Amino acid sequence: MDPEPTPKPELDAETLAFAGRVFQYARLGHADELADLFGQGLPANLRNDKGDSLLMLAAYNGQAEAARIILAHGGDPELANDRGQTPLAGAAFKGDIAMVTLLLAQGALVDGAGDGNRTALMTAAMFNRTEMVDLLLAHGADPDLRDGTGLTAAEMAQSMGAADTPLQLAKAKRPGTSA
Repeated sequence: MDPEPTPKPELDAETLAFAGRVFQYARLGHADELADLFGQGLPANLRNDKGDSLLMLAAYNGQAEAARIILAHGGDPELANDRGQTPLAGAAFKGDIAMVTLLLAQGALVDGAGDGNRTALMTAAMFNRTEMVDLLLAHGADPDLRDGTGLTAAEMAQSMGAADTPLQLAKAKRPGTSA
């Protein structure tokens, strides 16, 4: 006989308001406030109800200084949200070259895919972000990887109607792979 599950504690309005402020700090780039809270013991990998970490929110919203602070306090660049998207893929989707460069420099895996099986290269290719594709390829992204449905970045780009990235990726094929 299974024991009854322990009920989750109810959060009071003050606690919920505090959590809301913390996530807004990441979204809006309040790096000093975040640093202060991390100094008081706030976990750097705190996640909201959608599984978005503080780093995901900072990365997706182009808040480089907040992202640096989060990373410096142990934020995990591979922590994917509930949709399986990593902070690197989020920044690639937004086309934020500076953020992608920062995340890669701080240890994000160029081919990291989270549970969604979609790499940053796949995301960039789908949205025809040619400069981003070049950057990711220069950092060793594998254009031949396949997502959970078996598609490569070029195939995803074609299915989304991307004008330039399918050819760009075809030219980047690794030696010894099929076209």
